Amino acid sequence: MISKKCKYAIKALLYLAAHENEDRAIFSTEIAEKERIPKKFLETILRELRNFQILQSKRGKTGGYRLIKKPDSINLAELIRLMDGPIALLPCVSLNYYASCEECDEQNCQIKGVFEQVRDRTLEVLTATTIDQMKNKR
Repeated sequence: MISKKCKYAIKALLYLAAHENEDRAIFSTEIAEKERIPKKFLETILRELRNFQILQSKRGKTGGYRLIKKPDSINLAELIRLMDGPIALLPCVSLNYYASCEECDEQNCQIKGVFEQVRDRTLEVLTATTIDQMKNKR
């Protein structure tokens, strides 16, 4: 299950992507209001997205947020990993956050194979799905 933080990050990026052709930056208050995201929480998320170099921000009267990355280059797998960490359901099948299970003999584990398949199919969908594709389904 993704966190609310991750869900709100996706919603904010979808909103920014939907308005990327407008010649203006978008204030966090506008995103918060339109997407029903708590403003303080959204501001924290937007700062993180800026630190990950997905967004840029500008202060002042003409300030706000804009996408740096193109919406077709932001896939959900990347975004979930940035916001929440591992995608895999078990640490022993994670590609980027691998950790062995303390109580398990991985060589003879009857669980691992199934969860590798779950990981692989999940990654197929998340890697192939971009913010741009999602925006166009609105």
